[in-house]
This record gives sequence, structure tokens and C-alpha cells, in this order.
Amino acid sequence: MKLREIQRLLQAEVVWGTEALLETNIECACSADLMSDVLAFGQPGQLLLTGLSNAQSVRTADILEAKAIVYVRGKWPDEEGLELAMVKGIPVLSTKRMMYEACGILYTHGLLGILVSDTIKKE
Repeated sequence: MKLREIQRLLQAEVVWGTEALLETNIECACSADLMSDVLAFGQPGQLLLTGLSNAQSVRTADILEAKAIVYVRGKWPDEEGLELAMVKGIPVLSTKRMMYEACGILYTHGLLGILVSDTIKKE
């Protein structure tokens, strides 16, 4: 699913991102406000949905090589986070939707979640 389609589905505002970046193909998504969970279970190439709007969310997205960030609940990144996203080339969107609703919309339109079974060790 293209990032532009995600923007449309979530009625999101583009906080930062070029037209070319909005054509990025997104194959899976992860949602959390705890960046430790994102680091533990995330995977490269994902879309990150979060309500944590400080620079730490952008740093986490960069470490995981996430393709984009969508801030939920109408949040926007702080100034440091926005500057970092621009430097790292990570598109940033903001939706007024709650995280649960945003994830549900994307899932029902075919965007899969991360494969947690691959990241959790079986006992």
C-alpha cells in the first residue's frame, strides 16, 4: 500500500514528506507508544503508528529503518523530532484518529501487521 493511500484512508495531514516519498510502498505496520516495544518487535520497512510525539519516536524509526511515521490522536512531532525526520528522510503524517481505529482501518484495507511470531522465541 502506498503511503499516499494511507494518508487518504486515515484522513491524515502530511507534516513532512516529498511527493516522491508519498509514493513509498508500505508492506507492514507496527503501533505502540512504548518505543521499547517497537524496538523489540519492529522490523525494517514498517510504518510506525504512535502517539509518542517527541524526537525519540523518530530516533526509533530511524534505528528500525521504518519507512514512515503516522502520529495518532492529532499529535505532531516536536521541533527536534521534525528536524530529525527531515534529516533522516522519514515522512511524517498526523491523523486525528485514535490508534485503535487507525490500525483497524489500515488492516481492513490489506496492510498487515508485523510478523510477531518471527520475533518471539518459543519456549
